[in-house]
Amino acid sequence: MPRIIACFLLILSLLAMLPPIIAAQARSTPSPNLPINIIQDMDLQAKFKAQSQNDLFADKRSQRPQIVGTVANGESYLDTHFNEGVVAGQWATTTPTQLPLTMAFLQRGRERFNIYCTPCHGYSGAGDGTVNQRALALVSNVDGPVNGTVWVAAKSVHDATVTAQPLGQLFNTVTNGVRNMAGYGSQIPTEDRWAIVAYVRALQRSQNASINDVPADKRGGM
Repeated sequence: MPRIIACFLLILSLLAMLPPIIAAQARSTPSPNLPINIIQDMDLQAKFKAQSQNDLFADKRSQRPQIVGTVANGESYLDTHFNEGVVAGQWATTTPTQLPLTMAFLQRGRERFNIYCTPCHGYSGAGDGTVNQRALALVSNVDGPVNGTVWVAAKSVHDATVTAQPLGQLFNTVTNGVRNMAGYGSQIPTEDRWAIVAYVRALQRSQNASINDVPADKRGGM
């Protein structure tokens, strides 16, 4: 092969190596310049940098404070008794100390129970709510189609499997649901969920109370 042709091929080979070398160098070396984006994909959208000014807010800060009660994903609240119904890894057997068990607290629980729970569980908690009764009637309608309807009957709060549950477990049920029952953690504030639990316990007690449970000075004439 003539020398001139060999030199020409060598030069072409070296030139062909330049693009991948330049690309590798560009990818490995930080650059203060913005990248060239043919398709933007929101790469250059307007934004505020940390500690910059934003006149939209009264405090002129672009960074906004965390919403009260914000917890990092995957992390638990510090007060697991109040927020999860758990104490030392076990279901709590008492209400949180910041929620004293008063008549006003029970009345609040009764009010919230009547709003959220009675449609299925009924006012007495016996599982005889209007929605439950209607659903059971529909699925038992042997004379007509049920259109594939399936219904799991609401459980009575007086059932032995429920009355044996610690307060923390009841709180967890109200918060996260159980079986086919949906949780109400996103709809009912934490304090009100505990109030509901306290009222449920009062309902349970009402079905199994005796005269000895009533203080002597509160008993009526016999």
